[in-house]
Amino acid sequence: MQMKKDNAETSGLRSWQHKLHALIYESETLAGKAFDIALLACILISIVVVMLDSVKPLHAKYGNVFLVLEWTFTILFTIEYTLRLICIRHPHKYVFSAFGIIDLLAIIPSYLSVIFVGAQSLLVLRALRLLRIFRIFRLVHFLSEMRFLSVAILNSLRKISIFILFVLSCVVILGSVIYLVEDDSSGFTSIPQSVYWAIVTITTVGYGDVAPVTTAGKLIASFIMLLGYGIIAVPTGIVTTEMALAVRHRRQGNNACPSCGREGHDHDADFCKYCGGKL
Repeated sequence: MQMKKDNAETSGLRSWQHKLHALIYESETLAGKAFDIALLACILISIVVVMLDSVKPLHAKYGNVFLVLEWTFTILFTIEYTLRLICIRHPHKYVFSAFGIIDLLAIIPSYLSVIFVGAQSLLVLRALRLLRIFRIFRLVHFLSEMRFLSVAILNSLRKISIFILFVLSCVVILGSVIYLVEDDSSGFTSIPQSVYWAIVTITTVGYGDVAPVTTAGKLIASFIMLLGYGIIAVPTGIVTTEMALAVRHRRQGNNACPSCGREGHDHDADFCKYCGGKL
């Protein structure tokens, strides 16, 4: 199916464009897989360079080397991005695709760094390009599981949003109460500062930079801590429930073959993989 799609995409292209398309887009060929593996190696090295450049002693000693390497990879990725546009029949489809947007984000920070100092730190976005490994090495089953998890999370967003709104209401109320109970000497200098303390406490993070000293304040803090333990389990339960529903839905869509009665088909299968009968 993918091969037919690629052939349809390349129809009407010139000979050199067709060869370039086969090299860049078709990882099934030996040359295409070698190109993709070389691309992944360049992405990994460029990410390591950006990370090492953020270490001040290394930047002071090898800053010029890192700068040359960063621009070298940026130019290479720019050329690769341009070639991807040239060798396909409908460039706009690639530009607005997920991989196209990621590829563009991988090269923009270097050019922005000419105008905005420090923008090159965003080059770590190149790590997103490593997602190509799923396509290159045909790890399709991982992608299906990722889609399964994303569906469960998306279905949970409404319930989690309502839950977060409830938590925000609680921390505003409890932060205001602790502000009235405590004084400035204990660090509760304002309601926003008190709300910050309530958020840190209810999430069980507990930085300790602000702490109540009065008996009433400690009682309120104890209540928030116990409330926090109960709150942590709620989002987990919501997502778990949606995952269970997604699993049930997938199993319900995986009916037994009416011809041979055997199960175990893929969720998007139209024909039985044992007898060939229509599902």
